[in-house]
Amino acid sequence: MSTVGYDYTLTRTLDAPAGKVWAAWTVADDYGAWAGAEEVVLDARPGGSWSTVMVIPGGARVPLSGGYIEVVENKRLVMSMDVPGRDEPALMTVDLAAEGERTRITLAQTFDTAEERDQAEQGSNFLLDGLTAYLATA
Repeated sequence: MSTVGYDYTLTRTLDAPAGKVWAAWTVADDYGAWAGAEEVVLDARPGGSWSTVMVIPGGARVPLSGGYIEVVENKRLVMSMDVPGRDEPALMTVDLAAEGERTRITLAQTFDTAEERDQAEQGSNFLLDGLTAYLATA
């Protein structure tokens, strides 16, 4: 990620082992179940790609796609996301730290503007809320 810009970092501790959290991010059916996503395709390997249609509150459908830059099983994902109007994809880093039967997850991104950062941070909090709820029942 760029070292210049507007960044955010979100950290939560989840009541699930790292392997279960990893599967939630890397198995298409699992991801779709908690992320409010349809038509999920995940090829979670360096150089692999992903695509999905996010269904946001209110019912709007937003197609998203990108790639995987770094993949370290049960520990780290660095993903790109193609953003219309941007020359370069946005990057998101997902770090997992096993804490016994719990997992600390950290999401981080950097953007060119405060507005982009604020929108992405809101979306990431929404994702983490969905992930937390999914893991509580999965």
